[in-house]
Amino acid sequence: MTLPPELAADWDALSRRWTSGPLHEWLNILPEQFISGLAPERYGDLPRWRAALASLPLLPSGTVQLNTARVGLSGYAPDATLQALETALMGLHPWRKGPFELFGLHIDTEWRSDWKWDRLADALEPLDGKRVLDVGCGNGYHCWRLLGAGAAEVIGIDPTPLFILQFKALQHYLQQPGIHILPMALESMPEQLPVFDTVLSMGVLYHRRDPKAHLDSLKHKLVPGGQLVLETLVIEGDDQALLEPEGRYARMGNVWQLPSAGLVKHWLADNGFAEPRIIDVGVTSIAEQRRTAWMTFHSLEQFLDPADYSLTAEGLPAPRRAILVARRPG
Repeated sequence: MTLPPELAADWDALSRRWTSGPLHEWLNILPEQFISGLAPERYGDLPRWRAALASLPLLPSGTVQLNTARVGLSGYAPDATLQALETALMGLHPWRKGPFELFGLHIDTEWRSDWKWDRLADALEPLDGKRVLDVGCGNGYHCWRLLGAGAAEVIGIDPTPLFILQFKALQHYLQQPGIHILPMALESMPEQLPVFDTVLSMGVLYHRRDPKAHLDSLKHKLVPGGQLVLETLVIEGDDQALLEPEGRYARMGNVWQLPSAGLVKHWLADNGFAEPRIIDVGVTSIAEQRRTAWMTFHSLEQFLDPADYSLTAEGLPAPRRAILVARRPG
């Protein structure tokens, strides 16, 4: 069985680390998941993305930056090297989560994911020596921040191959052990895998037809007493408010349910989580999610009513996001 070359190092590290214990069950099926997740016959752009990854230039040594808004490396590189670096990384367009910076080259991503990190960081339980799972992690921006906050092992999962290769481009230079982004969705993991001290699910819940089943699956990934961090689209209203869009929402076709923050809190309690708390609610601004040179497709501004940014293009309430935390009972 030939693994995708991008994931060979992950397999080596994880197979050594998970030789025994509850994660061994997952280890048994990882090779097939790696092959399926990065299958050229399924993803026609994969050869182009791999070529971009292979064209990354050699950089001088630098200082790893994980606890700053722009994750990356600080240091000096010649202009010609930086131009080659920019060309290679542009081959992995569009860059949605970030920002990142390598030797002064700013990857100005669609999302200011550092703003989201700032809103949730103070609510995180101490991460020193802990194992963390980030579900739907994209290219792994928040995984890097979790590693910088002291986590011993960070596992991100996302089914989009481009995001896996974007992470690999950063890891090519940062070379940090204990962080892995794997090409799969939550449903591909063993259902009962209570080994993570902290689990993040950010921007996933509203894409699930059965949000309570998603919460239940997240709970089964947590150790007793472990913490869930949940970020999702919500609407204003009382604890029973729920919007089920007909057709698209903000140009997205797979948004099934938009509850109020209070209703999400009830869902968490109904699914057996303890101490659910709302830690932040706010409207997403066009300064936080926007088009840039690194993401030239339509973004939030194009998804809103041009005459009234409080409404989506479909006339529904504009995106509002809530962050909640809860705990699996010990």
